Amino acid sequence: MRYISTRDASISCTFEEAVCSGYAPDGGLFVPESLPLIDATTLQEFSSLSFPELAAKIMRMFISHEEVPEENLKEICKKSFVDTFDLQAGESIIPIVKIGDAHMVELFHGPTFCFKDFGMQAVIHFLSFFSNRRNKKIKMIVSTTGDTGPACVAAVSAAANPNLTLLVHFPKGQISAFQRKQMTTLNSPYVQVASFEGGGDDMDLPIKNILKEKHHDFDFCGVNSYNIGRPLIQMIHFVWTYLRVAEENEINLGDKSRPVDVIIPTGAMGNIAAAYMIKKCGLPIGKLCAGVNINDITDRVIQSGKFHKSKRMEKTLSEAINIQVPYNFERLLYFLSDQNHSIVNTWMKKMEDTSKLDLDDIWIKRLQNDFSSAKVTDEEMCESIVKAREVYNYFIDPHTAVALSAAEKLGYHLKGGSNSKNPFAILCTASPCKFEESVTIALGKEGWNRYKESEFPKRATDIIAKTEINPIEYLLPDGMTIEEVQPLWENQARDLMVTK
Repeated sequence: MRYISTRDASISCTFEEAVCSGYAPDGGLFVPESLPLIDATTLQEFSSLSFPELAAKIMRMFISHEEVPEENLKEICKKSFVDTFDLQAGESIIPIVKIGDAHMVELFHGPTFCFKDFGMQAVIHFLSFFSNRRNKKIKMIVSTTGDTGPACVAAVSAAANPNLTLLVHFPKGQISAFQRKQMTTLNSPYVQVASFEGGGDDMDLPIKNILKEKHHDFDFCGVNSYNIGRPLIQMIHFVWTYLRVAEENEINLGDKSRPVDVIIPTGAMGNIAAAYMIKKCGLPIGKLCAGVNINDITDRVIQSGKFHKSKRMEKTLSEAINIQVPYNFERLLYFLSDQNHSIVNTWMKKMEDTSKLDLDDIWIKRLQNDFSSAKVTDEEMCESIVKAREVYNYFIDPHTAVALSAAEKLGYHLKGGSNSKNPFAILCTASPCKFEESVTIALGKEGWNRYKESEFPKRATDIIAKTEINPIEYLLPDGMTIEEVQPLWENQARDLMVTK
């Protein structure tokens, strides 16, 4: 399997080269050169596998034996999905809980209580494998709006490979206190943590510029979800979800007349890009529904074709999906256009030059064939947290609540709704334990205390009790714009990485 740029088919590389870089050299995103077929027979073979076994089978479709021998692939899957998940005997790595007619897919039982653990653990273990085989250091850089950072910090720290180091950035005051503590209390010789005075997207350009550089002694690598490893690995939990929901609803595996719809809290679109790729492989997923907050570029492009960057990032109670420009939309456009590199290149250059892209009606119609979306306010999100708790005795985090509210707006009623809708799954992307402020605003102090008394994870309590180490600070001097300060932040980040 080769990997090519969304913008230029002549840029072709191995899985190792793609995952060890991040962006393609032309600024595009890597995608598989072709997509394997997943049919009813394949799904039947998958149905009895454990999650690590399923992971190895699916990843093998995208990675050759020459690049990662079978024994190494199985070991990476074991390290990623067994050793780091704190499960009791008989517990599932991804429990699926019914509340009303909704299948709630709990993706938050990993080491940092969020779905990012699935993609990040495996990516870091692949990078560790490749760096050892190359005998060359890999210096990783990441920017986070909440969950990616903690997942990466935990994975790099656990790998404890001197060849792997990480510089992680978060926007000051725009992530939860718990998420910040997950990064600033883990004292690892392999990790540096920095904050910056801007919005969640404001480190993207400095990082992209740094990743273009080549060095003799080490490689720079970006591990946000533009890295193809992340959505590739996240495809696995969509297959797992389909298999379990199909079984629950007595659906014959592979029956395209009875697809499963999925509602996803959506920020940078890595998760929904993974779902779209695996749907293109043949997995019977119906609608891919994006739940977004008032930073709503994804909703605007699905509804009207207007992919326009907002002037600023709005602060919300669902901070981990705050986004101005979701980079994985480029992968959606690539598969939406039947893998037309030329048109994707034209579209993305226009977006980079003007911060605006207007899709014609033909593309809007194609987009709406596979995707739907709904925008959710903080007030509506809080109402969903309350409803889940009061009606179903089920605690959810603010991002899952965005998806739940979006589902109901799109006609997926939890109880007593129209029978015309397909069976549907809602991705629960994080544990409520990470979002005390938002959950307390929704349920009140008494509601939060009830959650802490009944369901709060002990590992989360231990994190709260730890002492923080002050992060490195990237400042925004008075009178300077973000555009003016970004080159300074780029130099600061580069210096930190080169000297580490």
